[in-house]
Amino acid sequence: MPKKEKQGIVISNKMDKTIVVKVADYEPHPKYKKIMETNKNYKAHDEQNICNVGDTVRIVESRPLSGDKRWTLLEVVEKVR
Repeated sequence: MPKKEKQGIVISNKMDKTIVVKVADYEPHPKYKKIMETNKNYKAHDEQNICNVGDTVRIVESRPLSGDKRWTLLEVVEKVR
């Protein structure tokens, strides 16, 4: 089974080798069909500490690395200006 990939925005990099990524998901409301946005935060492993707050990144599923870290940084799509 292929590993899941998600794209989101870094909202915190205060931890050592860890970033918090906000991923937005868009789904229609079951009854009213309006497109609703739901956000979820994922903790991801950043080995070189290269990400800053505001960067757009892609993360990929990995084995459990700590109590709540199950994602790894794949690439930085866009650096913040």
